[in-house]
Amino acid sequence: MGIHGLAKLIADHAPGAIKEQDIKNYFGRKIAIDASMCIYQFLIAVRQDGNVLQNEEGETTSHLMGMFYRTIRMLENGIKPVYVFDGKPPQLKSAELEKRGERRAEAEKLLAQAQEMGEQENIDKFSKRLVKVTKQHNDECKQLLTLMGVPYIEAPCEAEATCAALVKAGKVFATATEDMDGLTFGTNVLLRHLTASEAKKLPIQEFHFNRVLQDISLTTEQFIDLCILLGCDYCGTIKGIGPKRAIDLIRQHGCIEEILENIDSSKYPTPEDWLYKEARNLFLEPEVVDCSSVELKWNEPDEAGLIQFMCNEKQFNEDRIRNGCKKILKSRQGSTQGRLDSFFTVTGSLSSKRKEPEVKGSAKKKQKTGWLHYNLSFPFTLYFSFVIICINIFYFLFTSQSSC
Repeated sequence: MGIHGLAKLIADHAPGAIKEQDIKNYFGRKIAIDASMCIYQFLIAVRQDGNVLQNEEGETTSHLMGMFYRTIRMLENGIKPVYVFDGKPPQLKSAELEKRGERRAEAEKLLAQAQEMGEQENIDKFSKRLVKVTKQHNDECKQLLTLMGVPYIEAPCEAEATCAALVKAGKVFATATEDMDGLTFGTNVLLRHLTASEAKKLPIQEFHFNRVLQDISLTTEQFIDLCILLGCDYCGTIKGIGPKRAIDLIRQHGCIEEILENIDSSKYPTPEDWLYKEARNLFLEPEVVDCSSVELKWNEPDEAGLIQFMCNEKQFNEDRIRNGCKKILKSRQGSTQGRLDSFFTVTGSLSSKRKEPEVKGSAKKKQKTGWLHYNLSFPFTLYFSFVIICINIFYFLFTSQSSC
């Protein structure tokens, strides 16, 4: 679910923190991707006649097709993806998971009614609401990624938290997910729409965390409290407080404790046993992998293994899978070229030499024009000298022949 309304709030209050980029601009970048979010997208988007793709045994294959082709698209654009899979959900998320179960039960009832009435549009809508990423989906995608030579990480808890930790540790450039709580976990850069269908032609949205804090004038702790007020997966919210009111209250009072002391509790009731402190601690100190022990390697694809798994077991077209292998191999040949900015380190000063006194006025202009004249005239002088020498040689030869 992420954070309710956070993307719009940032667009309204810190538009300079958002950039729109083309996928080719991430050439040479290592990017941590929320695997469960991707698989969920694929199960919804990769369909035929409104239904998920299946093989002859009735096994769902939409997630495998999405993972295979979207990953190849990234590799072809020079991106080095690393997928991060969710671990066990935190205890604080149990209430949210219970709500999701209730919504699924309601969707099942509505789907049955739509099927009875033959309402195809509602059938498609409620079918998508029943989509759930299972352990089998995850395991099959892990097997596929291994055969493709793409690394993955199993997070001990929330995938977004481990993605953010990898970014902060310098292991990868950004977190790619559709949920905005990647920013709440502190990722420096968050990318949305990276794994969206190419047919949708959606620009990639790039959110910069430090710029968000700067433009809305909040500390990291205040930003986390703002996200809790907006609504997260780990606790309820104060009734009656929307995004505009939430950011005004945080700016005015600085933290949730001060807000609670200064608002009218009868007008803005808080949830019973509100666990906002526990949610805050979870965002500040989440359970993540030990990034110092993480080694990311991208290997050549196992073509024979891919044919066995994708074609023999899952009944994908062999020619398409072999063609995909060729694209992966070709992308590896081109990925040896690094990004230009990886060769430079930004330092505090350009030179340790004593700064020359600044030349002002006409002297400065003369200095500049003199330098420009020298640089422009130097090649011309060589050319002119060469022409004069050639003329002298021809003149000498002509006069010599005349005298004979």
